[in-house]
Amino acid sequence: MGYVLILGANSDLGKVLAEKYASEGYDLYLADTDTEETEKTRQYLNEMCEVEIEVLKFNILEFYTHRNFYKALDPEPEGLIIAVNYIGDQKRSRKDFLEAKKIIDTNYTGLISILNIVAQGFEEKKSGFIIAIDSIIGEKNKHALYTYTGAKQGFVCHLEGLKSRLNKANVQVLTAAPGFVLTKETKDVENSGQFISMPGDIADEIFNTQQKCEDTIEAKKSFSQKIISLFGRHDKG
Repeated sequence: MGYVLILGANSDLGKVLAEKYASEGYDLYLADTDTEETEKTRQYLNEMCEVEIEVLKFNILEFYTHRNFYKALDPEPEGLIIAVNYIGDQKRSRKDFLEAKKIIDTNYTGLISILNIVAQGFEEKKSGFIIAIDSIIGEKNKHALYTYTGAKQGFVCHLEGLKSRLNKANVQVLTAAPGFVLTKETKDVENSGQFISMPGDIADEIFNTQQKCEDTIEAKKSFSQKIISLFGRHDKG
């Protein structure tokens, strides 16, 4: 079925998406900064699935490495999944521009850097799919975490233009807006009064939507049958 490149493979969403695509027969490039952690995912998946999985070191903030990183992939992937997320410290970013810059570069600038490279390759061969995950903090927190929200909104705007461009080349661009997702990245984010979706359920929804060649997943209460409230229970994630 070809390779899928997952950026942010150590994130909770990255891991469940890797499991989903591997279980469906896709080979994987798992890319993140901590290759020891990524190797654990590879070993786990290889016990479950008979697919090829390669662990790669990738830093979204090292823009100058992105082109060579992608050129080294052989074979070229047929799909890209962007599961990179950095919520950061909003309070710290008010006084420390380096923190604000890290939030922006991780969620916007760096993503556009690698995305433009991949998109060019897919456009030239006139095939492929791109999946990008929007904010995972929910609607309630967008003003409190405004640097993260602003970076994500800018990225989504970029994706909208990319959809229009790549549609002519038969390349799918899917934007997933899951609302609040219960992950290690959001464990300290306020979630009272919000519906909480689980990573495993979102992975199923993303895969099914991508396979149907649709281009948007919107957050909603019925995102999946396992969406829970703050005081609900969950058995998957």
